[in-house]
Amino acid sequence: MRDDLRADLLEVGRLLVSMAEAVRTAMVHATQALLTADREICEAVIARDNEVDDLRRQVDQQVYDTLARQAPVATDLRLVVTGIQIAADLERMGDLAEHVAKTALRRYPAPAVPPELREVITSMGSVADRMAGKVGLVLTTQNALLGAELESDDDAMDELQRQLFNILLDRHWPHGAEAAIDGALLGRFYERYADHAVNAGQQVVYLVTGEPTEPPGLA
Repeated sequence: MRDDLRADLLEVGRLLVSMAEAVRTAMVHATQALLTADREICEAVIARDNEVDDLRRQVDQQVYDTLARQAPVATDLRLVVTGIQIAADLERMGDLAEHVAKTALRRYPAPAVPPELREVITSMGSVADRMAGKVGLVLTTQNALLGAELESDDDAMDELQRQLFNILLDRHWPHGAEAAIDGALLGRFYERYADHAVNAGQQVVYLVTGEPTEPPGLA
């Protein structure tokens, strides 16, 4: 491989790992703010989403420059093309962390998570953190087997979302419609975050194996 092409590909990979680390941190902090009603943390998460957006733009520009200057082929071309798709999923993960923080901020100074939901939301935050951490590791190692493991992690998130809805739909739910809507939206944010993590992992599997996988339904 030409040295200049190798440098370009390494830069795409570095930017993607930086994005993965940023969106992982964003969701950790957003979950913390959600559970503690911490306005300062909420505002920090929202402000730092611009950094993720900027990294996405850098990935896109690096990819376009590489395509124009290097004309990569085979595996190198797959890396360049999948880089755009992975960056899109990571940016969306950052947006979803921002949505969690905005939910917490909208309810401030009251906590956005009533006692009945704290355990399941805490667990959803833990699964989201594990998945985002695994995405970063998959990007670093290009380990296809590790990327495939994200599917089972996503199953755990789906189960937690079902538990959350069972609580919200219980006839003894004491907090009214507004709190129930917030709870349902939060569940959706975490579930979508997990889906985008799966999709990013599947792109790495495709990069390594050359075999496309079926992405989860995303919105």
